[in-house]
Amino acid sequence: MAGPALSAAPVASAPAARPPGYYVRQRLLQNRPAMAGLGFIVLCALIGVLGYWVLPDNSPNANNSLVQLQKEAPGFQATVMRLPIPDSARAASDNIFRTWLYGRAPRYQELPIGSYRIQGDSVFIAPYQNHSALADAPRRYSLAQVAGQTGSSAELRRVVEQERITKRTYWLGTDKSGRDELSRLLLGTRVSLGIGLVAVLISVVLGMAIGAVAGYVGGWLDSLLLGLMTVVWSIPGIMLVIAISLALDSKGVWTSFVAVGLTMWVDVARVVRGQMLSLREKTFVEAGRVLGLPQSRLIVRHLLPNMTGPLIVIATSNFAAAILLEAGLSFLGLGVQPPAPSWGLMVNEGFQLLGTEAGLWLTLLPGLAISLLVLSFNLLGNGLRDAYDPKTMIE
Repeated sequence: MAGPALSAAPVASAPAARPPGYYVRQRLLQNRPAMAGLGFIVLCALIGVLGYWVLPDNSPNANNSLVQLQKEAPGFQATVMRLPIPDSARAASDNIFRTWLYGRAPRYQELPIGSYRIQGDSVFIAPYQNHSALADAPRRYSLAQVAGQTGSSAELRRVVEQERITKRTYWLGTDKSGRDELSRLLLGTRVSLGIGLVAVLISVVLGMAIGAVAGYVGGWLDSLLLGLMTVVWSIPGIMLVIAISLALDSKGVWTSFVAVGLTMWVDVARVVRGQMLSLREKTFVEAGRVLGLPQSRLIVRHLLPNMTGPLIVIATSNFAAAILLEAGLSFLGLGVQPPAPSWGLMVNEGFQLLGTEAGLWLTLLPGLAISLLVLSFNLLGNGLRDAYDPKTMIE
């Protein structure tokens, strides 16, 4: 008599093999502080890329100055009369890509007003007087002059009341020159992120080249390059940037970009050198030498890709350091020059007004922007460091 048939036990399917990058991404996504920092960085990058397209004041450098509105508090609302500027004076600035890169020349001459009345074919206005301006005499303009066109009195009056006299809200107030603080603060993200990006690219390329050569070749060349790193490391970063700026004999945005980048390569070079010393004796490197691969290919194709994790972490840290260094230089007057908006320069302008009511927010707002962006990069750097740590296990 045949026994009962034995059923085969179900075999548990093995988990699908995944590349290491998958686990890095999963660990990073589970790190809420790092993701919050990344979100703020992405928001700032989006503002920096859009630039003048999203600014309330899209004049070049957000430098449209209404002196009568200087040092007004956040949330201030003003009535502004706009006198048209002839098209020939602004035709060159109407290109959409030129506007994105450089801003758009003002299309109107703007005059803050306290009140107005229309009588016959004339507009009588009382100029706005704020807490720090002297009283100005009332003025008279013709309807055609304000409207910038000809026509019947009724049509000109409609154009003046609906299009030429407007309300404007300064959500973050105005600075000592009567410029929109919100526009300059938003445009400052382009300067800070631009300097951070260029500085990181310069430092990574230069540091990888010097560190890889020193760690792989070794010998007297390693000692020479290590001595160079030690000397540069011992010089305060801000002093080195000042020296580079003096050597280039210029000030401005691009000088700051290059100077900050040339001071931050040592961190990258030291990390790459240390990693190279530990990797050059590995079996896969010995196999490459036996196969006759040139040293340049071994370094570029096989050794440097194994340092992706540490390089990403240190690049994130250098990004935050570059933003702080640029802000310090601009505060001292050695970085971005007026009227270009830089957060460090804006802190300096507010610092000069400390002791007044306006000095508080004119210093606090750009200082808060610097702190939030640097904190975001530090949180992201910590998250990347934990994500690339092989000891970290995903649940």
